Amino acid sequence: MAYRRALPALCGVLACGLLWTGCSGERVDKPPETQGAGASSAASRGASSAPAPGPSGPAFDPDPARAPTTEAAARKLAEAVVAGPELWGPGFVKRTPFLSPPGYWPVLDDSCVWQGGTRPSGVLYSLTSYSELPPADGKGPLRVAATVTVHRDAKGAEWEMADTLEEALRCPDQKLRDGERVSQLMSLGAVYGTGGNFTAEDSIAEIGKYHNDTVAGSQEYGWFQSRLGQVTVAIVTKGAEGRTPEDINTSRVEALVGMMNRLEKQLEAAR
Repeated sequence: MAYRRALPALCGVLACGLLWTGCSGERVDKPPETQGAGASSAASRGASSAPAPGPSGPAFDPDPARAPTTEAAARKLAEAVVAGPELWGPGFVKRTPFLSPPGYWPVLDDSCVWQGGTRPSGVLYSLTSYSELPPADGKGPLRVAATVTVHRDAKGAEWEMADTLEEALRCPDQKLRDGERVSQLMSLGAVYGTGGNFTAEDSIAEIGKYHNDTVAGSQEYGWFQSRLGQVTVAIVTKGAEGRTPEDINTSRVEALVGMMNRLEKQLEAAR
């Protein structure tokens, strides 16, 4: 799918998530800077019982032979797709560390605290990258992350998406790490062809409040994820003082659309 064709549709989805005007108000939760986890089956339940069209319309023709079946192949795909500063926009730089360690898989425990966990056997590989827009002109650092998770099959990716919605229902407020938390999370799920989603088989947008003990007040927190076949891609943004919702949303669109385009190129049949 061409970038220009995907951009307007995704802008609508993210803007809806930002403004919550005429959008679903279901409450959900999800950690920043984590593996992809989202909501496909659950999102579908709230959308339509009718079969959805193909993930990206007739322009996308997946090649089964290019679907990863080993950890090595999944790692190669994840590294080719995950967003670096180049996708987030001008001025973004890599954070240190830039990439998550092998086997990284966060888990939301019974106390709504994110802890290190074990990567499920159904996941071939998962990779998270960390970038930021450094502080400047009185504006705080805008910290972002992107994740690519490759499952053994599409059903596994669907369950990952559904599990995220279920986690959120039990934990609308979450502790990310010492000194950081999110609260009042709300979510919007959309299968392809609904809610402005014309870029993925299903997607989720979450908006809440981000709290950092080093900064007074709260900022906007956003987490967005899309699924194409056996792969999920996700982006996370933690707002900062002086950064406008419009600026943050532009970066979200750039990063998520960019990763979806990369993913399609990795999976589509040769033309």
